[in-house]
Amino acid sequence: MTPEQAVKKTLAVAAAIPQMSVLGIAGPGDPLANPERTLATFRALSEKAPDIKLCVSTNGLALPELVDEICQHNIDHVTITINCIDAEIGAKIYPWIFWNNRRIKGIKGARILIEQQQKGLQMLTDRGVLVKVNSVMIPGVNDQHLKEVSRVVKAKGAFLHNVMPLIAEPEHGTFYGIMGQRGPNHDELQALQEACADDGAGGMAMMRHCRQCRADAVGMLGEDRGAEFTLEKVEKMDIDYNAAMQRRAEVHAAIEANREAQNQQRNETFIPIAALKRPATANVTAESNPAFSRATVLETRPMRMAVATSGGGLINQHFGHAREFLVYEAAGRGDKIEVRFIGTRKVDLYCTGDDTCGDGQTALSGILRALQGCEAVLCSKIGYEPWGALEAAGILPNGEHAMEPIEDAVAAFYRESAAQGRLDTEFESAMLSA
Repeated sequence: MTPEQAVKKTLAVAAAIPQMSVLGIAGPGDPLANPERTLATFRALSEKAPDIKLCVSTNGLALPELVDEICQHNIDHVTITINCIDAEIGAKIYPWIFWNNRRIKGIKGARILIEQQQKGLQMLTDRGVLVKVNSVMIPGVNDQHLKEVSRVVKAKGAFLHNVMPLIAEPEHGTFYGIMGQRGPNHDELQALQEACADDGAGGMAMMRHCRQCRADAVGMLGEDRGAEFTLEKVEKMDIDYNAAMQRRAEVHAAIEANREAQNQQRNETFIPIAALKRPATANVTAESNPAFSRATVLETRPMRMAVATSGGGLINQHFGHAREFLVYEAAGRGDKIEVRFIGTRKVDLYCTGDDTCGDGQTALSGILRALQGCEAVLCSKIGYEPWGALEAAGILPNGEHAMEPIEDAVAAFYRESAAQGRLDTEFESAMLSA
């Protein structure tokens, strides 16, 4: 794809999907290994589409030499993948790097990469650019080391740390896939994220809502519309972006107004992404939601729930239509119910059409495995068969909070569970067969 094609495709997508706000270049390969095309694309977009935020993802090897040019454009967010700050660990992750027209192997190559990453990170934050750090958790390689990575990148000004699980299947053809290296399970990933976030009073802000996606993904999370914007289709489009910008401004204003109204209803303050989006926990009290009585003072154990949502911060998705579930944890603290987001569980679709719900027993078994550790599933609707399967697995399905804000629904279900005595005993997830 040429820079001209990339720019036209971006304008086409932004005109057709007015709620789109960010254009990121994340591949193929490392965008800064091909800086001429990458920066030409950013340069043109900053002129033709000033309402679109621009971001770039990089391994950081070529970053320091390009920081000044990055800052000349409308790029306010850079993601650096940093998997280690120890060259010996790095040599196990990166067998070699290509540096100054030479292939450099082992510890020496890893040391150069780490130095470039840290230098680029510091240069960006010194210039006021937001930097998010991605790290891949590789059990037995860097899992015990990433807490130190989190501490160091926070000290250098990174505003968010996204610890992701290794995904390495043999069919991918990667080194770890071929060698049979396992990825972390949900509990291991969560434990590491908690360790990074809870590192004393100055723990790092952790990103927990990351979804696996492709570098060419188009649209919103869980709804890839890339097929609508192939190069052939875009080439034939006539785009009036000035008119599109006006429409986009109206849509974004409506989104912000709706978000503000929801936050005021929950007595929350919304913080833009530049300030980490929102607090990690939401306290639901009698003052913030009159539906919650002070009559019950809670000091009860935590409860984990899965939520089916298609967006908008609401319980608004049918169980069978979910490709992923968001996992929340609620806990009683005096007269407050603390609600916090834990992470995302990807699943195969249970319903694949109007007439195929209930036929996907393999998919249902996978969903049950993915939801282990959860005591309930909150969704807008659910069929008879999955309802029974969830109950048999010790997971309570619930559709009574459809169209409610997620945090309010989670807190309400927690209070209902406490009142009904469900929290009086420790939860034990049923063992599921493959």
